[in-house]
Amino acid sequence: MSDAVTLQGVSKVFGDVYAVRDLDLAIGDGEFFSLLGPSGCGKTTTLRMIAGFEFPTQGSLRLHGVEMALQPPNQRPVNTVFQSYALFPHMTVEENVGFGLRMKKVAGAEIVERVRRALDMVQLTHRATASSKQLSGGQQQRVALARALVNEPEVLLLDEPLGALDLKLRQAMQTELKDLQERVGITFIYVTHDQEEALTMSDRIGVMNEGRLLQVGTPQDIYEQPTSRFVAGFIGEINLLPATIVDHESVRLAGGRLVAATTGAAAGSEVTVAVRPERLSLFGLGETVPARLNAVRGRIVRRVYFGDVFYYDVDTPDGVIEVKEENRPGVALHEIGEEAVVAWDPAATTVVES
Repeated sequence: MSDAVTLQGVSKVFGDVYAVRDLDLAIGDGEFFSLLGPSGCGKTTTLRMIAGFEFPTQGSLRLHGVEMALQPPNQRPVNTVFQSYALFPHMTVEENVGFGLRMKKVAGAEIVERVRRALDMVQLTHRATASSKQLSGGQQQRVALARALVNEPEVLLLDEPLGALDLKLRQAMQTELKDLQERVGITFIYVTHDQEEALTMSDRIGVMNEGRLLQVGTPQDIYEQPTSRFVAGFIGEINLLPATIVDHESVRLAGGRLVAATTGAAAGSEVTVAVRPERLSLFGLGETVPARLNAVRGRIVRRVYFGDVFYYDVDTPDGVIEVKEENRPGVALHEIGEEAVVAWDPAATTVVES
């Protein structure tokens, strides 16, 4: 797969503040790539540099191998969809979608055909003559997508386009967006602070913080094998336990318990053990814990019912550990104040730098 977008040594400085620092990134042709991180991490600035709304302070930015770092937006084969759809309320759906083509003086017959194809892509052909004011939030979002796609960009940039939608519609649109990207076959670069969106839709994810790109990988890589404490703590729910390396296959928790974990750091290094709540199990003191499991004893201090799952907070010598257990027949219900053992498979243990 060739690269649609390549950034090498890209930095963006506003005054004396680095919004983006030394960014190296290659995004494949036809890939759905998400930039994920908290507000102010540099993800939107990166998107704006790809779009041409901002120029890099230094570094190279290429689109399909062509240097574009200092080219204006109208000379780049990209289009951007923002959270604010900015539809013209006095225009119909097809007029909104074709507006950019009319500004470019594209022939009328070609406009009609390209608008038809774009509306077909987003499954809104039946609303072509409706006023944009008559559309639901999800339909307005699809019109904004069609307006970008009608220009036949090589790369589509999406800056938190689902942020204005309610939860259920946002979740439905995640599936629609991924399906659309697969049908169209062009590169999507998606900016979000929502982990669920990134994990649900992306082929790969780049996690950013404080202007730096910390990790790039598939959703499974990012979730299962975070490479830093920040990534581990930002993606999903996780327990982060202070520990010290003993050797290449074990660490000692702060509470003194030795646990099995694959490590690459030197003996004596201070690290963090990361374990997802759903990878943990609770055993009563009278139950037998399999010898192969890591186990930490503690007292249950909180239980929260979420319908399909229970969350337990267990106070241990290593701190409070959160356990997520399915609510299904045969799973024992544990009580607040009860002493219990938190256990997990060594394979579910990730060691990251503190």
